[in-house]
Amino acid sequence: MRSSLDIDVAQPEGFRPLSLDLRVPDADGAPLVVFLHGGGFARGSRKVFTPGIGVERSFDRIVAAGLAVASCEYRLSGEARFPAQLDDVDAAISWLTAHGADHGVDASRLVLWGVSAGATIAALTALRRTDVRGVVDWFGPADLVTMAAHDTGEAPADTREARWIGGAAADLPDLARAASPVHNVHEGAPPFHLAHGTADVHVPIGQSEQLAAALTAAGVPVELTRVPGGEHFWRGVTDTDPLFDAAIDFCLRVTR
Repeated sequence: MRSSLDIDVAQPEGFRPLSLDLRVPDADGAPLVVFLHGGGFARGSRKVFTPGIGVERSFDRIVAAGLAVASCEYRLSGEARFPAQLDDVDAAISWLTAHGADHGVDASRLVLWGVSAGATIAALTALRRTDVRGVVDWFGPADLVTMAAHDTGEAPADTREARWIGGAAADLPDLARAASPVHNVHEGAPPFHLAHGTADVHVPIGQSEQLAAALTAAGVPVELTRVPGGEHFWRGVTDTDPLFDAAIDFCLRVTR
């Protein structure tokens, strides 16, 4: 495996540089996974796949299967509101398209993989581009309108999603829909692989079920894995290897 860490790929005016970490198999021409971390749109790091799952069991596992992984930063909600994060992912993809071959990457075979908030950003990015082969969405918020009805104990304008779009979904209905993958599904979208724990109290499994239903109605291939007893970030799941294996298999299939 070859690693190129801390690569600056963009610097939006007035903001810090945005970086990615690239891990590539020894053989050239590897398909590319662009990974987007979670953290409620407000925190998180490209260096952490999910809390409690180390590099060896996540990034290294994906690379060992023959896939390159670019773990990318995006601006957090305290820095910039939606849709700035989609611009950041586009910038990372543009850099990888221009320079990936120099690092042994075939960026034309592209999959987006996100967890939690990163899954929302991955899904939205894929639904607005034509060069994405597939999306791995782990327990991402899919509909900000119905998420707003989920009791978090916070005021509607103080939820993670509200801070991302700049206000409560009820006050910004058009923006809430624009930031919701469910409301952006269309015929011809790339295939989706969804996985969600049945005991997730932060992002209810109904979010992934809504997205799966919308994709199915649009004729988009989708697979949804319900993980019994799984909580957010796979807490409560003793063995996450089968979840990684299923997601990796999906990535390999759609990038052939």
